[in-house]
Parts: sequence; structure tokens; C-alpha cells
Amino acid sequence: MACNTLLAMEIYMASNAYGRQVVVKRQDSMGYQINHVARLFAQALRVRVAPHGVVPGQFAQLLALYEQEGVTQNQLCDQVKIDQSTMAHTLQRMERDELIQRVPDPADRRRALIMLTDRAREVQDDLVNAALRVNAVAMRGFTPEQVAVCLELVTRMIDNLEADGSEEEISPREET
Repeated sequence: MACNTLLAMEIYMASNAYGRQVVVKRQDSMGYQINHVARLFAQALRVRVAPHGVVPGQFAQLLALYEQEGVTQNQLCDQVKIDQSTMAHTLQRMERDELIQRVPDPADRRRALIMLTDRAREVQDDLVNAALRVNAVAMRGFTPEQVAVCLELVTRMIDNLEADGSEEEISPREET
């Protein structure tokens, strides 16, 4: 399958260079497949965390705050890779849902630090277990080695895309 995907990418890139329209099959598109998996993960997570009054859009922020609370909105944006406007909206909803509270930063009273509420701490184990169950369902039938390789490859894709600040096309055959 990997060879077919690379071949499809090469055909797509070469054909576009000559001005021809090319159809790429969804099953051969890494972006489509990863996006589809992400939507399925979010859907499965939504079902499991909804009874706790949490939605998947709040989940990354909660996980980051479970690791370290008392951070600013800017710091949280950097940690979970979400833009400021989306984060502001999400934090408003989390505050409304009594998952977080903002407290003045003692070092700079113009800034607010984001703190978890007792309610957020009470649901922490349930939320983490829900995520672990979704991961287990998704990785059913995988060996531990396959899970490790999958995580390694996805992490490499994330690193590649986060480092890509240009509009240049890169050959799929280029070595990393």
C-alpha cells in the first residue's frame, strides 16, 4: 500500500506540473485518511465524555492542564497548538461549564492564570479512562510494536508539518 500511495502522489504531482487534472483516491490520500481517523476518534470520545459534561474540543486543554495548571492562555495555546480566538472561545465555555477558573497572575496582575476547578479534578480519571478506551478500540488487533511504530510515524508527520513554513512542493521520494 505504501508504494501505491507514493505512486499516486507522484502521478498527482507530475500531472499537476503539466496542467492536467488528476483524481486522487481517498484511500490513497494520507491527509484524507488521517483526517477520517481524527473525526472517528473525536466521535468515539464524544460519546464517552459527554456524560461528564465535556466535549472533545475541551479535551486537549484539560489534558494539558492536568499535566500543568496555572498557565496563561498564550502558554496553553502553544501547548495544544490552537489559535488564540479558538482558545478564548473554548476557555469561555470551560469556565461556563465550571471546568476552569481564571485567577490573576501574582507576578503580573494584568494576566490571568488558568486553574482547574474541583469539578474538573473529579472527572479526570473518568476522562482519561474514556480516552484510553477509545485508543484501545482504535488499536484493536495491533501488537505493541505496531502501536509504537504507528505513534512514531504520526509524530514524524506532525513534526514535518509543524516545521513546514514554505509553500514549496517536496518530492515524496525525498529522504528525511
